[in-house]
Order: sequence, then C-alpha cells, then structure tokens
Amino acid sequence: MNEWTPIRTEQSVPALGTLPVEARPEDLPAAYRPGAFLFTSPAGVLLAEGERAVLTSPVEAAGALGDDEIVVGAIPFDPAAPSRLVVPEVVRRSGPLPAAARQAPRVSARWLAQHTDADAYRTGVRRALELMESGALSKVVLARRLDLVAAEPVDVLDLVRALAARDPRGHTFAADLGDRTLLGTSPELLIRRTGSVVSSNPLAGSRPRAEDPVLDGRNATALLSSAKDRREHAVVVTAVADALAPHCKQLTVPSEPELLPTRSMWHLSTQVTGVLADPDTTVLELATALHPTPAVCGAPTVAARRVIGELEPFDRGFYTGVVGWSDARGDGEWVVTIRCGEVRGATLRLFAGAGLVLGSDPEAELAETGAKLRTLLGALGVEESA
Repeated sequence: MNEWTPIRTEQSVPALGTLPVEARPEDLPAAYRPGAFLFTSPAGVLLAEGERAVLTSPVEAAGALGDDEIVVGAIPFDPAAPSRLVVPEVVRRSGPLPAAARQAPRVSARWLAQHTDADAYRTGVRRALELMESGALSKVVLARRLDLVAAEPVDVLDLVRALAARDPRGHTFAADLGDRTLLGTSPELLIRRTGSVVSSNPLAGSRPRAEDPVLDGRNATALLSSAKDRREHAVVVTAVADALAPHCKQLTVPSEPELLPTRSMWHLSTQVTGVLADPDTTVLELATALHPTPAVCGAPTVAARRVIGELEPFDRGFYTGVVGWSDARGDGEWVVTIRCGEVRGATLRLFAGAGLVLGSDPEAELAETGAKLRTLLGALGVEESA
C-alpha cells in the first residue's frame, strides 16, 4: 500500500470534566476521546486532554514544565526524528485497572481488504541471517506491516477500550499524532522512575499463547528452556544494565529470566531495578539513554539500525519508539511502542517484529510476527489472511 493521505478530523468535546472526583480506574478509558492521551499500566491510569504546548524532542521537555505540569506522548524509533510530546491542559489519574480481564466492547467495522508484506519479510530475514553469518552483527530485529482497510472510519474509542479490557495488566496507550492515532498494548516497560528508584523490564524471546492449556504450558516450557531465546534475551538485558549502570549507585539484575504472559504471547522477562546516584536524573534522561534497546533494534546498535534501514521496506515512525509520561519532578513511566498500530480514517496499520540471531528460521520468525499481530487483531475479531 502506498503512503497514506492525511485526513483531517475534528476534535471531540473534552469528557474529563464530567468524571466524578473519585473516578474508578475503568472510568478513565471509558472517558477517552480521540485527540486525548491515555496510558494504563500496573502502576495506574492516566488520561490527559488539551494542549498547553506541543514539543518535538525530549530535550525541549526538560525545561518546559511548571511545578504541576506533565508531558505526555511518543518518541519515534529514530531518536533524531521529531517526537510528538504534549503538555496537556487537564490530567486525571487513578489506580490500576482491575487485574481480571473484562468484557471488551465489540469493535464494529466492515473490513474490505488486507495488505501485507509477508513475502518481503521472509526475504529480509534470509538476508539478515547472511549478514550475521559474515559477522556483521549479532542480532537484528526486523519488522513488517499489516494494513486493514474498512468501509468506514475505524472506531478508535471502541478499539482503545477493547485493548484496555482484554489485557488490563499491560500498558495500553493511545496518543494523538496530529493526523492519526497511535494505539496499542505494550508488555515492555522501558523505564519507570519513582523518586530515586528506577525499574526496567526488558523482554526478548517469545512464544504464542494457546487456547489448549496443555499446549500453552508446553509453549511456555519450550521458551524457558530455549538456548536461542535465552541468548537473545541476554543481549537485551546486558544492554539495559550497561545503559543504567552509569546513572545508578545500586543496580539489581537477576541472573535468570522469568516468564511473562500476555493475552497473546509468552515472553522471557527480567526485572532490572536500581537506585539513582543523582536524584536529579529524570525519567526522560534515562529513556533517552536506553532507547533503542536491542529488543527492538539489535546489536551492535549502529550496524543493526543500518540493516533495518536497508531491509525494511517502510519507515517505522513511532513503532518501536517509546510512549509514556513524565512530570516536573522527573518521575514517570515510558514503555516500548510495540503491539501497536496507527489509525488514520478507515485504515488501521499494524506492526510486529521478531529478533533474529544465528539459528533463526524465516518461517518461524514470520509466524512469531503473526502471533504478535493478534494483540490488536484479537481485539478486532479479525484474523490475518494467508
């Protein structure tokens, strides 16, 4: 599919003022309107509306906040590209969503077509493996797109609410990009800062979930015992620890990964925690130091970025960037922008990638991207066409 034509949309009437003072966590996703910013996580729910200022880089955000202000938004995969960061006029917060998945609203749409680049993805994986065999790099993450075209404009409200209801312990987000909406449910915490305590949850290595409990358990066991996936995971954890170490006087890195389940995937997960050496180091400074990790790029970073530019037939934009919020104290939470898509009018563009190391199989990696696409496809009640 060719590049999209921008579509103008009217701003919705703010709904935050109609919420009760003691709003329940589930009330905030229900009050979301296109043009607002929504972020849910195990730490709480944040909903913001209005624009006091629009910023194009994390550096601008550092000196732009008053005492009670926050900045919200998205930073692209390429740190040199313009960000979409907003100082909102109105902010509401609550505790986390209930842990149990709720009945998700049905996303009604008449889908007319799907456009995929699966064949190009297979070719790219084979070429990347050739480069790894030559010693040019040790890991690269290759991604692909899937475009869904509907008969009418995609209902962003219902899609966001469905994502939050299906996976309440994930990080569901919706961010206005001006001419389109970025939305998704990320399992991967890049960085959280609360006072002097910081945490990061790098993920790498995955298997699909299965409806059959026996098969689901086998997939989890196979992932935890996979030497290939453990190698891939270790590369990411080491990079995250190395990036945080200069900023921390204490850093805890578990020696063994754990399993992290989402609605559609099993992931190898490591919880990295630390205590800042300088309490003035902000969460955005840490996010900038960490991004992009090998979980979405590869290693070495420069070589992986070059290969991604050569082999992926599209510009990632905000996919595999970071999305989240930060306040004037430097606290905040930013997640890796994965399991996501972009809505523009009647088109929904989905993204998914897989980490490649020596021993990767093109068909297996394609299947992994298909499983990851099911985070959003499941919310739509749609399956990818063969």
